[in-house]
Amino acid sequence: MNILEVKDLDMSYKTIDGDVEAVKKVSFTVKEGESFGIVGESGCGKTSVAMSLLQLQADNGKITNGEIIFDGKNIVGLSESQLREVRWSGISIVFQGAMNSWNPVVKIGEQIREAMREHYPDKTKEENTKKIIELFDIVGLDSSIIDRFPHELSGGMKQRAVIALALSCDPKLIIADEPTTALDVVIQDQILKEIRKVQEVLGLSLIYISHDIAVIAEMTDNMAVMYAGSIVEMGKTDKVFSNPKHAYTKMLLESTPSIVGPKKKLRSLDGEPPSLINTDSYCSFSYRCPSPDDNCRNRNIEMELTKIDSEHYADKCCINCG
Repeated sequence: MNILEVKDLDMSYKTIDGDVEAVKKVSFTVKEGESFGIVGESGCGKTSVAMSLLQLQADNGKITNGEIIFDGKNIVGLSESQLREVRWSGISIVFQGAMNSWNPVVKIGEQIREAMREHYPDKTKEENTKKIIELFDIVGLDSSIIDRFPHELSGGMKQRAVIALALSCDPKLIIADEPTTALDVVIQDQILKEIRKVQEVLGLSLIYISHDIAVIAEMTDNMAVMYAGSIVEMGKTDKVFSNPKHAYTKMLLESTPSIVGPKKKLRSLDGEPPSLINTDSYCSFSYRCPSPDDNCRNRNIEMELTKIDSEHYADKCCINCG
């Protein structure tokens, strides 16, 4: 059963130079208990999708089209009070950068209890504290962290506390937006294992967002590759990795080092992504594609996924490129 269905989602930011079309015709589904990954380089629209799901985008950001159906209900257009009922208890998020996720002058436990009081007003402080201790045990934190200030914790401890915060109101879906940013590789590995353990123990659905394609391979069942605000390839993670069809996906994989198999020269991706301000209708990857098709720069071509097989889709313009 699908816990989330995103249908033809468009989201843009209003700027003095024009509207930035950050998310364009994005569609995907997440099933109950599934891990879904979104990967792409910085600026491709990954975080804009995440913020749109919670409708926490910046003041100049606006959803201009599409539906976000969570647990059978379209949440686009809900009032702020209605959205507050969905956030944290329905969909929660592990924000990018735990260093900036905490109020520096309020103890960790009190900040988590604040979210719990909003959704469980009838529960006592003692009941909330007991639940926090249980969550800390799941993510590998000592109960004493409740009475500490954020500056007293290491980066890894802060990130684990953010995961506990995201779990505090019993959500059905968690969005992890590059949760290991700024952490060293050892702590990154520990945090990834904690997230996976939490998902399996609690049976949650997970959307994992990253620019690191190797992490997506480890963490997800299904995945989408984003470029210039659009999904250019999507499917079972193992299928996308074993049989990439879009030129951008191929180049991402060929630019990633591996310790398995013979040594090979890594491939670079030259050029820059196109401007997302007042975009034209043509293949957005055409100017970086190593072997563009004759029709790639046709002004009448739009990004559109075509079916490769039952669980694999790719943008029709670039399935024969690269």
